Amino acid sequence: MIVRSKRDRQPALRYFIAALTAFDLLGLGISSAELAVHSSADELHVAAPRLHFLTGKSLQRLHDGAAVPFDFQLTVAAGSRNNVVARALERFVVSYDVWEEKFSVVRLRDLRKSGSHLSASAAEAWCLDNIFASSANLPAGQPLRARLEIRAAEQKEPAIMPQDNGISLTALIEVFSRPTRPQQEHWALESAPFRLADLRP
Repeated sequence: MIVRSKRDRQPALRYFIAALTAFDLLGLGISSAELAVHSSADELHVAAPRLHFLTGKSLQRLHDGAAVPFDFQLTVAAGSRNNVVARALERFVVSYDVWEEKFSVVRLRDLRKSGSHLSASAAEAWCLDNIFASSANLPAGQPLRARLEIRAAEQKEPAIMPQDNGISLTALIEVFSRPTRPQQEHWALESAPFRLADLRP
């Protein structure tokens, strides 16, 4: 029997941890405290500079000429993570111009909101800039925590058709009431605890 020393096992352990991290970052789920929160008037906005969701299968579909919907849910919880006191939902449809090698984004709940001629990182940031939760009725004295969830709509998933004024909130709530499918690309990030009084514009 071969007995490995602790030193011999360390490279294998580092490789295993690195492999798990790489698997996590492929779009099958990210969970971190790297979701930054800031306020603007009566709105809470988030930023996640290290988040990249235009990757993997979704990016390949975009390069193949398909428009890919991404569903976003931003929640704010007070005290317990289960005590959700504010929620915002949006569906963004991303497309790619193979000639210009640029992305375009449309916010489906308000078809007048769109961005074009964007790099991948700029398109991702555009989506985050256009989802926000109301802070008007949030408890000022309690610690709060924001959570952002993103799901890429799968190719075989039934399309959610927009209404005259865009997609309905009911349809998006139904999307997030269902668990993600095993191979569905999805991402989830949480902020560190914060208080409204400490936020900067």
